Amino acid sequence: MYIGLNQYAAPGAGGKLRSRKGVITINIAFFLIPKKEVVYLPLTCTMRQAIERMEYHRYSAVPLIDGDGKYAGTLTEGDLLWKMKNTPGLSFADTDKILVADIPRRVENAPVRIEATIDSLLSLAVTQNFVPVVDDHGVFIGIIRRREIIEYFAAQLAKLKSGGK
Repeated sequence: MYIGLNQYAAPGAGGKLRSRKGVITINIAFFLIPKKEVVYLPLTCTMRQAIERMEYHRYSAVPLIDGDGKYAGTLTEGDLLWKMKNTPGLSFADTDKILVADIPRRVENAPVRIEATIDSLLSLAVTQNFVPVVDDHGVFIGIIRRREIIEYFAAQLAKLKSGGK
């Protein structure tokens, strides 16, 4: 059987892959962690707030959201370190005067639209620990973590190897 993946059919009960004419399909929404469960930062927060929130949650990167709720990029620990290095005289105490919006970001983490194909999601997940998900208007609706994608496909592979049990 050919294993091709597209967005036109959701997984069956329990997230199982369904087959249509020999092609396995899956909806990327199956992997979505909704915005209300995601740690993200508004562009209006300060560098200090970002550092403290990332430290508290032990995250090395977080999505950024603008005033309209649209995905505005991803802030990484590296971005914060480069800002400290490249700003002469900047102390930790002064980080409460710098807005996240004013911190250059070195890496562009591309988002995926909710109706994107699983192939598109996988191509982004290769280089991103998480993939931001947006709606038709670019509004941030959540993330998909690489970990869940790998765990899901590993479980599917194990089922195939055990005869589908």
